[in-house]
Amino acid sequence: MTRYRPGLPADTRACFDIFETAVDDLGRRTGGGANATAGDPNAFETRRPLFEHLAATSDQWWIAEEDGGRPIGYARSILRDGVRELTEFFVLPDAQSSGIGRGLLERAFPVDGARHRAIVATIDTRAIARYLRAGLDARLPIIGWEGTPRDEPVPTTLARARIDPDAPPLDDLAGIDRAVLGFTRDADHRWLASQRDAWLYRREGTAVGYGYHPSRAGWGGPYAALSPADMPVLLADGEAAAARAGHPFVTFDTPMTGRAAIDHLLSRGFRVDPFVMLFFTDGPIDGLDRYVLTSPPFFA
Repeated sequence: MTRYRPGLPADTRACFDIFETAVDDLGRRTGGGANATAGDPNAFETRRPLFEHLAATSDQWWIAEEDGGRPIGYARSILRDGVRELTEFFVLPDAQSSGIGRGLLERAFPVDGARHRAIVATIDTRAIARYLRAGLDARLPIIGWEGTPRDEPVPTTLARARIDPDAPPLDDLAGIDRAVLGFTRDADHRWLASQRDAWLYRREGTAVGYGYHPSRAGWGGPYAALSPADMPVLLADGEAAAARAGHPFVTFDTPMTGRAAIDHLLSRGFRVDPFVMLFFTDGPIDGLDRYVLTSPPFFA
């Protein structure tokens, strides 16, 4: 019999092990590179800051255990400014299709207490069916664009200012997020600024965009701009930062409505990564043409 219990900080390693096993299995089934740290003996230490951030700021976190207490699945969500986002939903391959996923999703992703809900989802067909039953719509695909970084910024009149990780400009960042995403998320900006080289962009003194440049190959973002026309400037800066850091490649996880970002990346010779995602939500998506996601894409 399966038992469900709330997650605790001590469960972080067990959740990582479930995540890695499940996402590697997904990659084999779909033919996509779902796990950026596959085969890395230091994978847990690499991902630990993200897992600890999600543990410390989660809204709902549930563990499924089999008889004997072995964790076999978990699901976690965050709540930011009334928007609940499912950040993780993983079950060990040998325990899938047995009702455990349904039990986890019901507990970790309730309707009550949120004005909107969202998921950055893989293309796992069984999970997609659950999200649709949960009342969410698959509103648009998200694809990763990968390329060899070049140090070639785009000319601009925007003023750049490095974000102080000890005192990020939360009001400015919130104003951009409110316009682009429809919600604010101070906790995530504090964490992102502590992990990545962060920049705020201004036009005539007004904050109009932000970018978090890659901390390692393929790990960067998010990028947001009030105007789609400014997205090439932000992405070129991120690419240049990756080139200066010696990263062998750079990745931008981009909503397919982001025409300005996509045209820019196509012009730079970026190619489409085979790992496709879907954005499920019961809320607005109008601003996602001005947005590139956090990578790895555990949350928007």
